[in-house]
Amino acid sequence: MKELSEIRAEIDKIDTQLIELFKQRMDCAKEVGIYKKANGTPVLNQERENEILDSVEERSGEYGAYARLLFSNIMELSRALQHNIVGSGKKLRGEIKNAETKPQTSDITVAYQGIKGANGHEAALRLFPDGNIKGYKTFADVFEAVDSGDAIYGVLPVENSTAGSVSAVYDLILKHRFYIVGALDLPIDYCMGGLKQSEFEDIEIVRSHPQAISQCSNYIAKHNFEAVPCANTAVAAKDIAKEKRLNVAAICPYKAAEEYGLKILDNHLQDDKNNTTRFIVISKKLYIPENANKISLCFSLPHVTGSLYGLLCRFNSLGLNLTKIESRPIKGKDFEYLFYLDFAGNVHIQEVTELISQLSEELPEFSFLGNYCEL
Repeated sequence: MKELSEIRAEIDKIDTQLIELFKQRMDCAKEVGIYKKANGTPVLNQERENEILDSVEERSGEYGAYARLLFSNIMELSRALQHNIVGSGKKLRGEIKNAETKPQTSDITVAYQGIKGANGHEAALRLFPDGNIKGYKTFADVFEAVDSGDAIYGVLPVENSTAGSVSAVYDLILKHRFYIVGALDLPIDYCMGGLKQSEFEDIEIVRSHPQAISQCSNYIAKHNFEAVPCANTAVAAKDIAKEKRLNVAAICPYKAAEEYGLKILDNHLQDDKNNTTRFIVISKKLYIPENANKISLCFSLPHVTGSLYGLLCRFNSLGLNLTKIESRPIKGKDFEYLFYLDFAGNVHIQEVTELISQLSEELPEFSFLGNYCEL
């Protein structure tokens, strides 16, 4: 049996050979890219790639699956190099180049879901302190307001640190493909608001938005309350004030309890003391501030084994940090999905622009949703 030091020395020797062979292969990929640019040939040739991968797997014996994975990564990197040579994504590059850096923040209408006192109202105020903040009944209504021009921006919750994604909003993002031009992480603190004549011991039923109910689920279970969902946390507070039932309370923000004249019966109900909701700002116009730090994309993937892994390989090769990936089934297509993806980055960095330009050429239903600051 060989000593470990001997085996490692042999590995180092093989790695040196592999590096030189890899460099030679990438030089060949570069020549292919130059040829494709001169002749207007598409960068991706999926049929040829599949033939090569099948051959590699077959010839690699017991290591066939590993070899296929290795060569898949090499092909992803070769394709990325060719895309840069060809100058893929001209339309997207132009869109980014022509984007304004500073959105309008005064003399505008900003839409949010809910009524005064809701978390969405608070988020909109923080993001647009000089704006005309206007509440709408549903998330879909906010998108429609932006689409019609009734509002310039819409402020919407997309994710909570405890309850997870707000699925209905992601569905609407993928449907409308509006730009995301800002984001805010808003700390969420809930109280229990009841009538001024109520005492904590009187409460049997609590009302709130399903997300808030989820964020306070341990508290609700501990006190054996019946949880009744409603359209919004502030709507819950308003309804409690109007209905005047001593045994019913709202799980709502403190500002909502104050706005609708409720008595605070208990404090800090959320299960996680660091409870936070991420809000985004949607717009029909693209703005990219110079200090933008987050990028959002949506796309579908080719119905090919390993396509998601191949995509992630591109991000990993550049050291980019993915912060969110969300999938939704495509209606009318069995087991095919639309993906929403967030990653940390700035399109003013050449490598980042090149990456999303490459993806815009290869991925079906690709949309660049924006590059923005998350506060």
